[in-house]
Amino acid sequence: MEHVTTVVVGGGHAGLTASAFLGERSIDHVVLERGEVADSWRRERWDSLRTLTPNWMNRLPGQGYDGPDPDGYMAMGEVVDLIERFARASKAPVRTGTEVISVRRAGDGYAVTTDDGEISCRAVVIASGACNRPSVPALAAAVPASVAQFTPFDYRGPADLPDGGVLVVGGSATGVQLAAEIRRSGRTVVLSVGEHVRLPRLYRGRDVLWWMDGSGVWDQRYDEVDDLTRARRLPSPQLVGTPERATLDLGALATMGVELVGRLSAVRGTEALFSGGLRNVFALADLKMTRLLDTFDGWARAAGLDVPPPERPAPTPAPKTPRLRLDLAGGEIGAIVWATGFRPEYGWLDVPVVDEKGNLRHEGGVVDSPGLYALGLPLLRRRRSTFIHGIEDDARAVIAHLADAL
Repeated sequence: MEHVTTVVVGGGHAGLTASAFLGERSIDHVVLERGEVADSWRRERWDSLRTLTPNWMNRLPGQGYDGPDPDGYMAMGEVVDLIERFARASKAPVRTGTEVISVRRAGDGYAVTTDDGEISCRAVVIASGACNRPSVPALAAAVPASVAQFTPFDYRGPADLPDGGVLVVGGSATGVQLAAEIRRSGRTVVLSVGEHVRLPRLYRGRDVLWWMDGSGVWDQRYDEVDDLTRARRLPSPQLVGTPERATLDLGALATMGVELVGRLSAVRGTEALFSGGLRNVFALADLKMTRLLDTFDGWARAAGLDVPPPERPAPTPAPKTPRLRLDLAGGEIGAIVWATGFRPEYGWLDVPVVDEKGNLRHEGGVVDSPGLYALGLPLLRRRRSTFIHGIEDDARAVIAHLADAL
């Protein structure tokens, strides 16, 4: 059996950053990746996807953006290149094509079983990601067989879809981007929307994420959040990265001809049933956006920033009579795309640290089992944890804890 001090599970940006800090502390380790480096960016994204964050923000330890378009947004291949270059520069000991089958307690450490043998170690860093599987509601099982069903994992572009209209379920960044792309292909699109986070792409002449970064909103720690469980479940903001730096909110989609309906509450017989109260859902998202923009304005005043004066996006226009039912067997809808979120996959983790909802029990990345750690999860330590540039602070703190424990 092979022996190392630490095993890192996952060869994406989180696992590689953990490796860099382990190397700085001369802690011997190995990074296990079931596919290739940055595998999820290669295989689990639709073709047109770009980062929500501008290029200048897509940085890893010791590696910032030095290209010609700092305010642009990276395509999938560019993100893969960013992560690959970081792996080479950090000389990460990555074993690609190595699947972890089991992690279990063994003495005062862990036994990690892979498809290439077993490794004993004192510590494990779980950096396998938060988006391993699409989260599809149980009511999908009641959808008539005549309607094809897709998730963002098996959708690559509109050409993949059968003829007919498309029902997109989910109003996060994924849902609005796919609804827009499918609508531009000439199809009829119905978008089912529940709770969502509305943001303008630009605010007072700057990218809205510049404001999030500079104003300190993203610095808020996990132990400063009132309802941490709820905060970690929030959908991604309605943003898209385009050369035009355009806002893609529900109003923009309605202008494109996307039909907006409420949250999908049931599939009964051949009918999809939607919740009412769409106007209230829109008003709540608008209110939260306004409060956030007020925070930015307060910071701008206090810092004496030279930026254009404040402006407020128009309220989200609600349809006068949004439909509450949609016949799935009448030929209007040929496919459903479930943009209903993602979840991690811990079927290989034979340690009792996963709750009834499938989430790791951890405190700022320190998992509820000695020597077990996590990285790359939403709001792991700060609000910026979800994004590429948020991993450095998280990994530095988690690896420091790991080193002290060793």
